[in-house]
Amino acid sequence: MKKILVVDDEMEICDFVKHFFEERNYEVFTAFGGFDAIRVVKKEKPSLVLLDIKMSDMDGIETLEKIRQIDKNVNVIMVTAVEDKDKMQAAERLGARAYITKPLVLEELESAVMSYTKEQK
Repeated sequence: MKKILVVDDEMEICDFVKHFFEERNYEVFTAFGGFDAIRVVKKEKPSLVLLDIKMSDMDGIETLEKIRQIDKNVNVIMVTAVEDKDKMQAAERLGARAYITKPLVLEELESAVMSYTKEQK
């Protein structure tokens, strides 16, 4: 089963996305901030991380840098409420595969997740 990690400091978003993808036969983990995300990446080794940029404990760019130190190949999709070209470019330099803005459009999110997990076993 493909593993997804949803990282957002809003519990409602984590729960909503978790249930959406569990219904589609993904194993979904949640983390409510950067430090929690790093712990989950080390332990569960997800194939995809949905990573919020604006979080209270550690922003998504710093979290992505630390995730890359653990796993250089994990697919990461950045999720944010605000389009910020500097953040988008920083995420791209760190290997983020896509950038999705909130409010989340489930079809767009599902399409992105499916395209970045289909090659993996």
